[in-house]
Amino acid sequence: MSMCIVVTEAVPARLRGRLAVWLLEIRAGVYVGDVGRRIREMIWYQVTELAEQGNAVMAWGTNTESGFDFVTYGQNARMPIDFEGLRLVKFTPMNNATPICE
Repeated sequence: MSMCIVVTEAVPARLRGRLAVWLLEIRAGVYVGDVGRRIREMIWYQVTELAEQGNAVMAWGTNTESGFDFVTYGQNARMPIDFEGLRLVKFTPMNNATPICE
């Protein structure tokens, strides 16, 4: 078992309720828990089936160079990329968004 974190934005209440069954909601849209691989995969399946137009990210502890892995769902300015075996985050400003730095 390992620590699992799910962060959601603009998802339906029924998904939030499903997540609260398995994880503790420590802040609006932020869920944490200690679950095994099968439960984590089941939770992610629920996210992808019920998130509709919202977005989500799930991160969990694993035996990698960084010590964790993550997946994302939905439209978001931050997308995971693989760079020579390392998982990094690519930031792409959304349409009509003001760049953070120039």
